[in-house]
Amino acid sequence: QVQLVESGGGLVQPGGSLRLSCAASGSISSYLMGWHRQAPGKPREGVALINSGGTRNYADSVKGRFTISRDNAKNMMYLQMYSLKPEDTAVYYCNLQGSRGYWGQGTQVTVSS
Repeated sequence: QVQLVESGGGLVQPGGSLRLSCAASGSISSYLMGWHRQAPGKPREGVALINSGGTRNYADSVKGRFTISRDNAKNMMYLQMYSLKPEDTAVYYCNLQGSRGYWGQGTQVTVSS
């Protein structure tokens, strides 16, 4: 059983930056991990993925603005977000794909002036 805890969300103005963190209770080194988000009234969508080898994939809507990274030694994953837009407002979830999918509780990101 893996527990994931997100942090770093908050209120930011358009054009601003935030860094989200995901802390895992166990080793993440072998697993595909990702960030997903869910805006009110919309389905959850994938934002960024990073596999055990460090290969990254991004949703088209965040390419060039968001960077996903991982620190296997610390069992941590991050999402650096730049040039935030109001449409980035959502609850952001950390995900680990093991024998099944594990999810954190989410952290709210609100982009508003």
